[in-house]
Amino acid sequence: MQIINITELVHPVSLFDGVCNLCNASVQWVLQKDKKGVFRFAALQSETGQQLMESHGMSTEKIETVVLVSGQKVFTHSDAPLELVRLLGGGWSVLYLFRWIPKRLRDAVYRFVARNRYRWFGEKATCMMPKPEWKGRFL
Repeated sequence: MQIINITELVHPVSLFDGVCNLCNASVQWVLQKDKKGVFRFAALQSETGQQLMESHGMSTEKIETVVLVSGQKVFTHSDAPLELVRLLGGGWSVLYLFRWIPKRLRDAVYRFVARNRYRWFGEKATCMMPKPEWKGRFL
């Protein structure tokens, strides 16, 4: 098992559900928009994903949210994609204005989509394999 020292993470890491089609499409969208190569990725189901979740006291049994680890901070549910677009910068950071919507409401919508993501978007039998040019961005 590869040991990840969370204090040495230089790049923000997005932990995503590797078998979820919506999650995989979101990761590919970020990869296309992130021209500076700021973000790194790991499937929640991977050893690295499991280790990062455990190191932050999160359950590895039930996958219910994307997780963004940035420095010593961990963002989940609706905060994770909002922080991601803020860090992505450019015109995308305007989406960060959705932070003004109360977290309780944002998270309720997030959880509704998360509960239905497999039914609406489908799922894969295995985690996605990144394109060769993106392979170095996956932990």
